[in-house]
Amino acid sequence: MTTSGKQTTVHAFCDDALGEHDAVGLAEAIRRREVGVEEVARDAAARVSAVEARLNAVQVRLDVPARGAGVGAGGVFAGVPTFVKDNTDYLGLPTGHGSAAFVPKGARRHAPFTRQLLSTGVTVLGKTRLPEFGFSPTTEYEDAEPVRNPWHTAHSAGGSSGGSAALVAAGAVPVAHANDGGGSIRIPAACCGLVGLKPTRGRVVANAQGRQLPLDIVTDGVLSRSVRDTAAFLAAAETHWRNPKLPPLGLVEGPSRRRLRIGLLLDSPNGVRSDAATRAAVTETAATLEGLGHTVEPVELALDPRFTEDFLAYWGLLSFLIGVTGRTLGADFDRRRMDGLSRGLREAYVKDWLRTPGVLRRLKRTREAYAAAFRGLDLVLSPVLAHTTPPIGHLSPGVPYPTLIERILAYVAFTPVNNVVGTPSISVPATSATEDGLPIGVMFSGRPGDERMLLEVAYALEAGAPFRRIQDL
Repeated sequence: MTTSGKQTTVHAFCDDALGEHDAVGLAEAIRRREVGVEEVARDAAARVSAVEARLNAVQVRLDVPARGAGVGAGGVFAGVPTFVKDNTDYLGLPTGHGSAAFVPKGARRHAPFTRQLLSTGVTVLGKTRLPEFGFSPTTEYEDAEPVRNPWHTAHSAGGSSGGSAALVAAGAVPVAHANDGGGSIRIPAACCGLVGLKPTRGRVVANAQGRQLPLDIVTDGVLSRSVRDTAAFLAAAETHWRNPKLPPLGLVEGPSRRRLRIGLLLDSPNGVRSDAATRAAVTETAATLEGLGHTVEPVELALDPRFTEDFLAYWGLLSFLIGVTGRTLGADFDRRRMDGLSRGLREAYVKDWLRTPGVLRRLKRTREAYAAAFRGLDLVLSPVLAHTTPPIGHLSPGVPYPTLIERILAYVAFTPVNNVVGTPSISVPATSATEDGLPIGVMFSGRPGDERMLLEVAYALEAGAPFRRIQDL
């Protein structure tokens, strides 16, 4: 831990079994018997303990770390310690969804994605915190300590996969589970200097809740410190289950020689202008890509002018449905105990629920505008977020709802489109940082099934300018 003025940086990197390995490197060390699985689990648990008092990232820890079932040494991440996000069932552990509205009981079975994650051979140490039901882009609460950003503990770690992001960025574990329903992989990746890829809808196994929704916007994945970890996870997940409707991905191992046409989007299609530091980071990335031989040109994404309010209405519908069905989570569920953001979303939806058919119809048509923007292009480069990582409290659910939702919409202005359309998108760290040293993420978006191209361009950027490391501060 280092302290400079009011800034505190927290990390757990040290000379132990984990060292400075990413997940692929650690798994290789285990396979070569340079370190043992039990030793790695023990040292990872010690790392978590070392940072948890400052970061507040863990929801629950297993008394005995649990290795991926039925994989042994064959899994690509065999013996690599990780955490599952606390909106996904893990047998025997409570699934709390970040909510104080009920008391969760132990899950009776693994969720389908949990089984897919375990198939990689990981060792699960516990579950990570998220904001209530994953609605917020920051992992904060009305009556509990927030999850803090290890690069600068006065700032947000992002959301909703903020707990996972904080632990990976701090070096407690190399990789952790995350999922994304409006930016919840990419936002914390941008805040914490990580790689965060939201896969194509259907690339990984879907959970039951998503299949029941009128529009499934949530996709699972991981947060990592290296491109190769994210690539290795997707390749391994595909060996467990592959969607025959999507092109096979396989293992992506480095940049491609192909020269791409990349669209440049600096401001949100719905009029939110990105701040100076964010624009500079994206512009620098565009210049780097041109230096690598790619063509970068401005692009327009002509969304329906009602896209933002429609997505907000869909958020409200989800909060309403949780309020109606909450007793399936716990017999003591009380929607009045949901936090200010969840209540505000629900109440706004109820006032205008008759718009729902039109909202769903327009959201589903977003794929037409998205496809039109990609004519003649391979990828689109944009900010992840419209401004840099805010301090703790700026997006707290305790902020009055009208002010809070205005702040959220001025921040989360780029990521939801990919959730609605179902297309893949990746956040990678920019070379530049804020004046406070906080990371800034840049985002690449692709066509359905184009994870390979996203990973290849991310590899190229990582090779050209290795991502900043928290342990070097």
